[in-house]
Amino acid sequence: MSPLLLLLSLSLLPLSSFAAVNSAVAALLRPSRGGSLCDQLIIPAGYLCSEHTVVTKDGYLLGLQRVSSPNSDTLKLRRRPVLLQHGLFMAGDAWFLNPNEQSLGFLLADRGFDVWIANVRGTRWSYGHVSLLERSKAFWDWSWEELALYDLPAMIEYIYQLTNSKVFLVGHSQGTIMSLATLTQPDTVNMIEAAALLCPISYLEHVNAPFVLRMVNMHLDKFFFKYCCFTQMIQAMGFHQLNFRSDKGVQLLDSLCDGHLDCDDLLASITGKNCCFNTSRVEYYLEYEPHPSSVKNINHLFQMIRKGTFAKYDYGMLKNMRVYGLFKPPTFDLSLVPESLPLWMAYGGNDALADVIDVQHTMRELPCSKEVLYLDNYGHVDFLLSITAKEDVYEHMIEFFNSLGKSSSF
Repeated sequence: MSPLLLLLSLSLLPLSSFAAVNSAVAALLRPSRGGSLCDQLIIPAGYLCSEHTVVTKDGYLLGLQRVSSPNSDTLKLRRRPVLLQHGLFMAGDAWFLNPNEQSLGFLLADRGFDVWIANVRGTRWSYGHVSLLERSKAFWDWSWEELALYDLPAMIEYIYQLTNSKVFLVGHSQGTIMSLATLTQPDTVNMIEAAALLCPISYLEHVNAPFVLRMVNMHLDKFFFKYCCFTQMIQAMGFHQLNFRSDKGVQLLDSLCDGHLDCDDLLASITGKNCCFNTSRVEYYLEYEPHPSSVKNINHLFQMIRKGTFAKYDYGMLKNMRVYGLFKPPTFDLSLVPESLPLWMAYGGNDALADVIDVQHTMRELPCSKEVLYLDNYGHVDFLLSITAKEDVYEHMIEFFNSLGKSSSF
């Protein structure tokens, strides 16, 4: 199997101070094209874009882009802010990879929304840390728990303070894990007007993607995590992070396929069968995807699959006692999501990651009223890159947001 297809497949898997704009992306993580996300994808498409930097409570510097339509009529309106939160191995560019009329980021701007683009720590559009070096193990000592409790709240608060308005939140895949955990936190949820979740995940017990299950059953995550802890050499080789643009990342994927899995259709093996994925844009997608993530993050996701829980990171009984004062990590209690929060959810029958049974489990635990869109033929990637997602998904989401009227201010 070619490295090109391997990279494509993983690229599609699916918390503040007002810092000055910082357009320098860390050199080791710089994409193949030079310049900022605004310069590369947004401004060339004819839209207005500005770069912002948000500092999390634990010192990470996050890139945040603000996008709007150049239409003069739109600019006269009091535009409602919406934050788009990407998924695993992706970043803010994911919302702009299809043509203007098919990409959610552009569509929301055209409909008069004040669009903000999230980029979590470690991705190429975020800028490192106030003190930690990106090549250090300490820099990569985080999972989606930190993304939910530090990165996402910091970006939401930044937008809330700057716009004097509550925020519409949109998440896809891991972005929904982050969103659902964040919605249980009172200080943050009070700044959110409504949330829209694409392929919503809080439970992963019924994941049925063959490629993912093979990695889980091999405990590859624990293998790499232990090696990183015990040898500085392996740590220096990058095993505290997973970067599938590297030769070793491709070799890892190749070894999983070699003699163990039929990887002729690797994308379907990871995400489920996608009905409407635009295969003609593969090389263009690969100019931006995949982005790095941490080994600890993968470990946390695999814990969710094995244990069937929506909980904080499990360090083992002894360290759990030191960190949490409990033998088992605390769970994120979805019953804490306010009943008054408007929630819109979309999921598909062919999604091998956000399985129908797990999505329905999540919906049962949420006390708020929900508008739900189910598409039987959609897979995990379709909700982000389908050539028909505008009609199938995005128009319904925008109608939901518009039905809520003007965004609340404080």
